[in-house]
Amino acid sequence: MKSLLKYGLLFSAILAVPLVNADEKAVRESIARFMPSVKPDQVSPSEVKGMYEVMVGTNIFYMSEDGKYVIQGKMIDLESRKDISEEKVAKARLEALGKVDKGQMIEFGPKESKHKVMVVTDIDSGYCRKLHAEIDQYMDEGITIQYLFFPRAGKGAGSYKKAVSVWCSDDRNDALTRAKKGETPEEKECENPVDSHMALGRNLDVRGTPMLVTEKGTVFPGYMPAKKLSSALEADKAVQ
Repeated sequence: MKSLLKYGLLFSAILAVPLVNADEKAVRESIARFMPSVKPDQVSPSEVKGMYEVMVGTNIFYMSEDGKYVIQGKMIDLESRKDISEEKVAKARLEALGKVDKGQMIEFGPKESKHKVMVVTDIDSGYCRKLHAEIDQYMDEGITIQYLFFPRAGKGAGSYKKAVSVWCSDDRNDALTRAKKGETPEEKECENPVDSHMALGRNLDVRGTPMLVTEKGTVFPGYMPAKKLSSALEADKAVQ
């Protein structure tokens, strides 16, 4: 999760100010006062008595019920050995990704699909190109790849223009393959989902590309060879 310092937290100030009303209201008031740029999607009691869980997009942190203390990190259930925080974040990822229509992605799929992975990609990323260069191997493993654009250089950069041009091509799959090989696509413009993909990527806290998200919301950061990814997907699917 992005450092809470980005939101301008003044931990010393939070610790110094006593707040009353030990409930959700106190937590929300503390966030509004000390982290005005943070807009919680959900504030709810956590599994630990006296602690509240705060969801901001696909990020999670915890606050004491009086709003005085912030904890950034994962909550682990030692008895069940489950990462409670990750389970909830994975669910939030799926909810965010579920809003993207299949027609707003570029898909490479085998005849018989065993798994589906959404891949956040930057056309000019070396490891993104390596992954796509092995696309047939992923198809052989029965893995459907659905691409979302995330040009890390930002809007207007060369990689951004390539993403738009690829999307606006008559054959998007072929255009993407050529671009991944280093060819510069013919510059085109049309209505496209690149900006919305980028916004989604920021919500998913993308820190590098490629980023792979499974059907259960699990994230695999970085390139993974086809057979290794297939094994990881089988393991991910088996987790209850």
